[in-house]
Amino acid sequence: MAGSHPPSLAKSLPGLRRVILRFMPYLRPHRPVLAGATLALVGATLMRLLEPWPLKFVIDRVVPSTVAGTGGSGIAAVDALDPMVLLALSAGGLVAVIGFRALFQYLSTIGFALVGSRVLMEVRHALFRHLQGLSLSFHTRARTGDLTTRLIGDIGMLKETAVTAALPLAANALILLGMLGVMLWLDWQLALIALIPLPLLWFGSVRIGKRIQEVSRKQRRLEGEMAATAAEAMAGMRTVQALSIEGRAAESFTGASRKSLKDAVKAKRLAAGLERGVDLLAAFATALVLYFGALQVLRGRLTPGDLIVFITYLKATFRPIRSYAKYTARLAKATAAGERVVELLDEVPDVRDAPDAQPAPALRGDVTFDQVSFAYNRDCSTLDGLSLTVPAGSSVVLTGSSGAGKSTLATLLLRLYDPNSGRILFDGADIRGFTLASLRAQVSLVPQETLLFRGTLAENIALGAGREVSAEEIAAAARRANAHDFIVALPDGYETEVAERGATLSAGQRQRIAIARAMLRQSPILILDEPTTGLDGANEAAVTDAIWKLAAGRTTFLITHDLSLAERADRILYLEDGRIAEDGPHNALLAQGGRYARLWRLQTGAQDRGAHRHAVAG
Repeated sequence: MAGSHPPSLAKSLPGLRRVILRFMPYLRPHRPVLAGATLALVGATLMRLLEPWPLKFVIDRVVPSTVAGTGGSGIAAVDALDPMVLLALSAGGLVAVIGFRALFQYLSTIGFALVGSRVLMEVRHALFRHLQGLSLSFHTRARTGDLTTRLIGDIGMLKETAVTAALPLAANALILLGMLGVMLWLDWQLALIALIPLPLLWFGSVRIGKRIQEVSRKQRRLEGEMAATAAEAMAGMRTVQALSIEGRAAESFTGASRKSLKDAVKAKRLAAGLERGVDLLAAFATALVLYFGALQVLRGRLTPGDLIVFITYLKATFRPIRSYAKYTARLAKATAAGERVVELLDEVPDVRDAPDAQPAPALRGDVTFDQVSFAYNRDCSTLDGLSLTVPAGSSVVLTGSSGAGKSTLATLLLRLYDPNSGRILFDGADIRGFTLASLRAQVSLVPQETLLFRGTLAENIALGAGREVSAEEIAAAARRANAHDFIVALPDGYETEVAERGATLSAGQRQRIAIARAMLRQSPILILDEPTTGLDGANEAAVTDAIWKLAAGRTTFLITHDLSLAERADRILYLEDGRIAEDGPHNALLAQGGRYARLWRLQTGAQDRGAHRHAVAG
């Protein structure tokens, strides 16, 4: 396509070449189908070139002519035929030519649509996998709605445009070249007269095409912002309604929608203006050819049939330019969409496998932090030269004030981020020497907010096990996580379909599902991030019991502000300003009378006073 009409496309749509080159590797496996579709397109173009010739033969040989010297077609084999035979052959030939053109166009359309659908399905799959592999730092910056628009909407637009704009443009470019060649062969002087308006058309198409692409690129960005605004409002609907800010959310969405509409109308106006300009110049060129061509017929230099062929070709010659005006807006939108897709595909993860990374062996679970420093931004350090060794199978509670670096330590264990300096070692080996997939397979996470996916409860428990698990194994994991009883009480038991984000389950139930999921994962290292936050007494007791069943035999990092969980841990780390302020078992830290002891007294004193008030009220 780009090779058929390079100056126009290269100038009016500068991003198109980058998009095509980026998608070229996905085209290679489909070259046979693409070649067949291209041959069919060439065949359709040839039939289009032949289409006016039966009419020429009829006018020059069958219909009596009153113009001297025009009683023949100029082709000896045709002039030798009987007029009635020639009439029948011309009529049949016209039907055959149009029939073959329709067949070739059908085959080329289906072939290109098949290739386009397959390629863009593969691109969408690759983009989704790529998004999942991008670092957490990228996803904290990006807006989910905009990413979804790129993944679904932008690739969908590319898929549609490949058939509704790119294919017609490619066909019309071939028709343009073929018909210009035949016109020059028939009468080069008349052909040059016909081409007088083309430079003006070219200039106008390039100039307006650039403006359409600028507007389209802006419109796609605004549509991404609309999607992001809608996704944020929908995901936080409870907060939106609780704060009564529906009007503000709607106003934000409507503002972006209004701007997008304005740009869409502007792009339509530019494209419509270009189309009408092409119509006027085409009429001017047709009038010139009609005038000078008729003079040539009167002088005997052309037959009437030649003039008919010439004018028919001229009208068809302007069709590609008119189509370019019509499809420029679509192609510009597709290019803007393609640039947004390519931009994501070219995004390089901050955290990725080293060139010499090896799969992690079965780990024991020894964990070492060696002078680890980390900051999300340059202005504020989260961890500052932290050193720590945790033997395999031991449990460590991480506590301290908010922002002290507890959750950051957990994300570094999962290699969601890499330290700015220092090393993290598993069994004495730097974790950057392992492949990400093999490393994360040996670390289980139970987050504060458990994410459940669409599917059954059984599927959610089995998720992440990394192997096929039986129904018996799922039920056994649920029993150990204290989840079995509430699951079997549901109408469909383990086959209960989970609502979006598990909205039909309580926080404690979701947390026990997450613990059952970690039970099946059987990894030597376990991270629990505030697992009892927001739970009532009954749920907290069930979750706490499940936590210590899960932690048995694993190297466990338990992040919590609830010190009632800390008593059973082998070790407690009190973090402050990215450093370890206190380190030791529960009783030893109480004896020191430091920060941990003060926090313990504050919590247990509040609990005792609450219990006392409850007893008095009773």
